[in-house]
Amino acid sequence: MARVATFAALCSAILGTSRAAALGSAEDYASGAVHAQIMAIKVAQWDAEIAAGAMDSSKYPELGYTACENGFAAAIPGDTNNTFKCNNIDLYHFLPHSSLGSTEGQGSSSWGWTSEDGREFVAIGQFDGTAFAEISSEGKLVYLGRLPQYDPIGSRWREIRVLRDYVVIGSEAIHHGVQIFDMKKLLDLDPEHPTTFSQSDLTGHWDELPVGRTHNIVVNEELNYAMAVGSVGGNETIRVRDDSMPCRGGLIFLDMSDPSNPTSPGCAAGDGYVHDAQCLVYRGPDERYYGRDICYGYNEDTLTIYDVTDKVGNVTNIISITSFPGAEYVHQGVVNNETWQEYIFLDDEFDERDAKVGPMTQGLPTTHIFDIRDLENPHYSGNYEGPRRAIDHNQYVTDGYSYQSNYGAGLTVLDIRSITEDPTGGSICEAGYFDIYPEDDEEEGGGTVAFLGSWSSYANFKSGFIFVHTIERGSFVVKMTSKECAKPAVCKSDSCLTSLRASSIEGRLEESQEFCHEFLIRQNDDVGMIPDYARTGCAASGEPKAVVAQVSSACACVPTVAVPELPRTTTRPPVPTVLPPKKM
Repeated sequence: MARVATFAALCSAILGTSRAAALGSAEDYASGAVHAQIMAIKVAQWDAEIAAGAMDSSKYPELGYTACENGFAAAIPGDTNNTFKCNNIDLYHFLPHSSLGSTEGQGSSSWGWTSEDGREFVAIGQFDGTAFAEISSEGKLVYLGRLPQYDPIGSRWREIRVLRDYVVIGSEAIHHGVQIFDMKKLLDLDPEHPTTFSQSDLTGHWDELPVGRTHNIVVNEELNYAMAVGSVGGNETIRVRDDSMPCRGGLIFLDMSDPSNPTSPGCAAGDGYVHDAQCLVYRGPDERYYGRDICYGYNEDTLTIYDVTDKVGNVTNIISITSFPGAEYVHQGVVNNETWQEYIFLDDEFDERDAKVGPMTQGLPTTHIFDIRDLENPHYSGNYEGPRRAIDHNQYVTDGYSYQSNYGAGLTVLDIRSITEDPTGGSICEAGYFDIYPEDDEEEGGGTVAFLGSWSSYANFKSGFIFVHTIERGSFVVKMTSKECAKPAVCKSDSCLTSLRASSIEGRLEESQEFCHEFLIRQNDDVGMIPDYARTGCAASGEPKAVVAQVSSACACVPTVAVPELPRTTTRPPVPTVLPPKKM
């Protein structure tokens, strides 16, 4: 039977004593003040990008197949903004938003669908609707058409999931509701004449959200239902949470047994606002819940686990509520294995920016790990810290690998198969990456802690193609060439390495560290950048290319300087979370 967390644990959570998130008090999270501040920061940044022309996707050219060689995929040789740092991942195709039918761009969520005969398609979120494309057997994006947004304005937040053959689309725009579209309509489209669908082409539309907005869409494919989460009131610019909304921004269930007539049997409002969730039939070691319908909720300041087997009415069965030191905004997460759920990998969207404790203080994307073998008593077991500065955003697990969209760092693929043997995360390794935002590669730490670059990715295609969707540019198709994690460099004590690490020369190591850092940031064949001492020590063959290759290899054996602590941001001004009085 469904169980509820202990009374003491629930009281502790309600009082805020177990909530360690630092952006505000429990009341600040519950009222929506924290989320309003975060959204305002993002909007200000994106407005600045628009003003600078960075959101004009037409300036980003179409890119074709480019192999990742020696750490770079030079899609346009010599063009630093179209040369992408990478490892074990090749570029197959890139199309800007403007070539995917959008006049506004500003990408958001995306998801994939495979037809009965094995063709692979993607639904692509943009400010002005959802674009549809097929990924060909050669890995090329073939634009087919689009479904405009339901509301008259559009939104920077468009969330997309696929439930069997139907794409389910929500948006932060008011009056949008939930669009339900049959993906089989794409099968016979002519790419030479892309189709713009209308709302009359929808299979179904659900319009019973408080004002039509929802922050996220969640689906349980096995049980064939969807959810709208993070649905609150307000107007076009202000989001309002109050207790007059019976579901309080929580889990709103949608019965999808008839996609043309979706209905809601009820909701789970007990822990208030849910930012994202993963809902699965529970299969794992906790026998009390085996076979139950369990939702793992990412609820701003906590990981909240629900038993949602009973969806009728406004009923909440909370199993546990957990937070951790350094939590700032618990954003999204995923279980290690859907068929045997033991651990959760969780991303916090603001800890790299604002956390004052933990490994996040360097501004490196940190994946937090929770042991959930006892659903009533989850505990923090460890973390993995990425090597390049960025904010982690969304991650999904396929066959023991976590595919992460880490904003400016792009796609990162982690081998997490070791987690059951080493729950600390110490044995996790990076199996590959493709940096889709080279503009920030020269910044301290190899990137910026900002909301730019990659929003989402989809890696569940049998072909091995991975779809990566970005905010500014558009959409990439990439593919892994290997999933073998990088091994430590083999260092030979030859004249080249000795020239870089000569301990007998004061300051030589520090000088070489600075040089190697600058030299390896970009794809480089300029011998003139190499200091005389290294050029002399590494000039065995005399050929410039050979010298560059030897110096690059030797630099891999020069100790890197640790990424320094990142100064924490200033306090934020208050943001309105209640509607102004109506003018008479």
